[in-house]
Amino acid sequence: MKKSIIALLMVALVLPMAFAQGTSEAKPVELVYTMTAVPTDAHAGAMRVFKETVEEVSGGQIKVLTYDSASLFKQEQEVSAVKSGQADMTATAASWLTDGSPWVSMFTAGYIFKTYDHMTSVLNGPIGQEVFDRIAKEQGIRPLGAQYLGTRQINLVEDRPIRTPADLNGVNLRMPNSDSWIFLGKAIGANPTPISFSELYMALQTKTVDGQDNPLPTNKNAKFYEVTKSISITNHLVDSVWPAINEAKWQSLTEEQKGWVMEGIKAGIEYCDTTNIKAEAELIEFFKSEGLSIYYADLDAFAEHVLAQYLDSPYSDTWDMEMFEKIQAAGN
Repeated sequence: MKKSIIALLMVALVLPMAFAQGTSEAKPVELVYTMTAVPTDAHAGAMRVFKETVEEVSGGQIKVLTYDSASLFKQEQEVSAVKSGQADMTATAASWLTDGSPWVSMFTAGYIFKTYDHMTSVLNGPIGQEVFDRIAKEQGIRPLGAQYLGTRQINLVEDRPIRTPADLNGVNLRMPNSDSWIFLGKAIGANPTPISFSELYMALQTKTVDGQDNPLPTNKNAKFYEVTKSISITNHLVDSVWPAINEAKWQSLTEEQKGWVMEGIKAGIEYCDTTNIKAEAELIEFFKSEGLSIYYADLDAFAEHVLAQYLDSPYSDTWDMEMFEKIQAAGN
């Protein structure tokens, strides 16, 4: 009888401990994901795909809390919020990481990437892993991949093909009003003219400027096709967005959990890239239907000329030239 009572007492003591331990192990990891993009942007859609994928493949062991439209942090606060652990993830880009890693300015230069394929093969391959590991070590925030944002093209008020930088000689090309944008305008061969985006439609309509550069979706949404006659596909800036995570949070995950997160990252990249590539391809036909001429530039001639301007300027002083050469070789 005594043995039975002792056995029951032991069970009574062990069961709550086992239950508590099982409950602790089953407690899900939470990831707070914040971004500035509005819900209709492709990379905001990619965040939703990330959430759905990670929660599904993890069987609910990882919960993703998503905040778009700068509802949690303003764009200027996002990187510091992730670094400090106030948020776990955000959608950032090279330009937001140059303060902590000046060499990252290399990825903001015109023609660092010639095409979408060049960009994604580099940033989502071994070179990108090297880049992201280094940023994580230097800043405590780890990019996990690169999503395609869009590519800037030349849009002119005249029906005029732009094949090489020489064709932009004397062209008053509107650029955003910052030193880096003005430098890019000069580097591609134009006469950069700073004008506010809100005033650009009127400037094109009155021919205050000869043209502007933006990704094709922007040209459509802002209705620049109504007051211009040609678009030259120059691909002078292939933009990407980098989903990134707090480095301490990343290192706290198990290898299995990291694998689940990377499945979500890859699903988000596929969604974002497919969405934007499809939009750009369809817009070529849309602009043609609106009467615009579409021309294709000599990308090699442009890239050689533009990168030479950067390499001869203070912009390249902080660049990792060994990495730069590897990136350029990957595009050949």
